[in-house]
Amino acid sequence: MAEVTLSHLSKSFGATKALQDVTMTIPSGAFVVLLGPTGAGKTTTLRLIAGLDKPDSGDVRIAGTSVLQDTPAQRDVAMVFQQYSLYPHLTVRDNLAFPLRSPMIAMPEAQIARRVAEVAEVLRIPHKLDNKATALSGGEMQRVSIGRALVRNPRIYLMDEPLSSLDAKLRADLRIELKRIHHDLAATFLYVTHDQIEAMTMATHVGVLDHGKLVQFGTPREIYENPVSTYVASRLGQPHINLLPAQAFPGAPANAAQIGLRPEHIHVGEGQPATIQRVEHLGDQTRLHLSLGPHSLITLTEPHTLLKPGQTLNIRPQNPLWFDAQGNRIPSPRI
Repeated sequence: MAEVTLSHLSKSFGATKALQDVTMTIPSGAFVVLLGPTGAGKTTTLRLIAGLDKPDSGDVRIAGTSVLQDTPAQRDVAMVFQQYSLYPHLTVRDNLAFPLRSPMIAMPEAQIARRVAEVAEVLRIPHKLDNKATALSGGEMQRVSIGRALVRNPRIYLMDEPLSSLDAKLRADLRIELKRIHHDLAATFLYVTHDQIEAMTMATHVGVLDHGKLVQFGTPREIYENPVSTYVASRLGQPHINLLPAQAFPGAPANAAQIGLRPEHIHVGEGQPATIQRVEHLGDQTRLHLSLGPHSLITLTEPHTLLKPGQTLNIRPQNPLWFDAQGNRIPSPRI
């Protein structure tokens, strides 16, 4: 494993600025998630680290050494893609062994056999080693795809939305598996996603990208509790943060244009009347869809609530987030 440092990294494709002056350090042994919508610059960042693209300016350093002149093979990184990238005519065993038989590594067959067996145990697929790739389920195919990266024991693992093509249950299962693998290997992971749940549950650090710019970097808790803007605040949190005009409640700072309310910021029992529009029972939680005058917002209540649509609740903000007209965070007075 190794620390990876990006310094003032920029990349354009024609008139499109894919990455703009990005500076970020991926600590050795960390699980860093790059979060943002399509077009934010996430995959471009991975490709620049891997050496698949060249930056227009800036530097990429792995373990303290610039790798801009190194080929992808010389950088000793492994990449996992959204699609499985397996050889369908080969068995799982041979798919896992394939990277180790490359001219760059050329590992002896006895060592290959041991390494493949070790990785199969980590991925919990030793019973599938003699199956053809075409005989696997989607989740098993993605495990093998991840395994093709793991066998190499590279300096950093780069993962480009590897779970996005799986169904919800498989995504949840493999999130747990990936976090376990990261813990067991003490490896450095850089993981790209637009899924906030993946970011919150797996990351040690989150980098939020917006149109090629790194707008905030920190722990998931820091990003969630202290977002620098409405854009960042909207990246994390389920349900999404409620953004209302600042004047929806009394006590707004003079330069505030919007108030941001997560469920824990909404105190029920006193304040202004809000009407329940819809009640969503989700098992472990219940979401209340409320209308406050012309404004809509969502909050949470106990799982077995007896509240029904049409009822009225009194609500007030409790330690909310405030944003100016440009969407930037401003200091929060207590109200």
